[in-house]
Amino acid sequence: MNYNKKTVRDVDVAGKKVLLRCDFNVPMAKDGSGVITDDKRIRAALPTIEYLLEQNAAVIACSHMGKPKGEVKPELSLKPVAARLSELLGKPVIMADDVVGEDAKAKAAALKPGEILLLENTRFEKGETKNDPELAKAMADMAELYVSDAFGAVHRAHASTAGVAEYLPAVSGFLIQKELEVIGGALANPKRPLVAILGGSKVSSKIGVINNLLEIADTIIIGGGMAYTFSAAQGGKVGESLLEADWMDYSNEMVQKAADKGVKLLLPVDTVCADKFAPDAKSQVVHAGEIPDGWQGLDIGPETVKLYCDAVKDAGTVIWNGPMGVFEFPAFAKGTEAVAEALSKTDAITIIGGGDSAAAVQQLGYADKMSHISTGGGASLEFMEGKELPGVACLLDA
Repeated sequence: MNYNKKTVRDVDVAGKKVLLRCDFNVPMAKDGSGVITDDKRIRAALPTIEYLLEQNAAVIACSHMGKPKGEVKPELSLKPVAARLSELLGKPVIMADDVVGEDAKAKAAALKPGEILLLENTRFEKGETKNDPELAKAMADMAELYVSDAFGAVHRAHASTAGVAEYLPAVSGFLIQKELEVIGGALANPKRPLVAILGGSKVSSKIGVINNLLEIADTIIIGGGMAYTFSAAQGGKVGESLLEADWMDYSNEMVQKAADKGVKLLLPVDTVCADKFAPDAKSQVVHAGEIPDGWQGLDIGPETVKLYCDAVKDAGTVIWNGPMGVFEFPAFAKGTEAVAEALSKTDAITIIGGGDSAAAVQQLGYADKMSHISTGGGASLEFMEGKELPGVACLLDA
């Protein structure tokens, strides 16, 4: 995939109507009050929006929120986003009542340079997730240029993420530009040694990533729930731990492939196990592969922590995707915390691949010590697998 794409700086946007795809899929209070509980994604879109407005473009922003499945669901309206965006920009954000209906069309037609309009939730339209050409064309007809800045959605070929690029010249915003430069650069031409830390619960969801990274990494570190599948595959006892029995052969193949390629593959040497899956469970440290019956591994053990932290000390680049244990339970967050701390102290370029790892780093207070925290969990995972991202592939090459 070509990571070198044109950005908003490479085209003349002055006086033009620009359709801007953002990722405003923000968490909302569960009580239906319309309160946004975390506005990080709205803030992340500000540099691109402010640049376009400063350049005297008329901005037609759009985004999805949640999974309304093509139906209008008032609790998933983007109205609270428009209100928050207006506060952050210090200027009015005009809100459309629909995506491509009469209201949106009229407001888009009347929009003047330096003004911003937000369309309603794109997934209120049935055609959005099907990448319906009619919907894509109706959205494109409102504008003269398309700017994609929703990295969290570029792995999906939807009408607003890829379809509109069939009808308009398409370039990236600053958020996607940074993701492509940082993650793309780390995959294509990393500062070595390149260390990949892969955690999370399932081997099955990380197969493509492990496979792709075996071609480029110097060291791969395995933690989290998926380590128990590797352990069981090598004849270890894993008790009640998370285990994907169907993926045991695959785990052994990966170990063999790493050995053949001269890639260091580090697996836990000890485990913190618990008598139940609960924050107040009894716990004990055992050697890897020696988890007693009825117990389950919930974190990497102290010797593994030392081993993993040593492995990142002299790294040139570290990519981290997936926690080392059940970090939501304080008693089983020590492995994830130690890795986050080790990364905060290294001189390496540190890239956190979105999702749970990003949440863990934020929660533990190390976010500002990382070089880059990806804004898209699923997208960064597919990026690391070497898959083509439809919402990036459709942009003009630089």
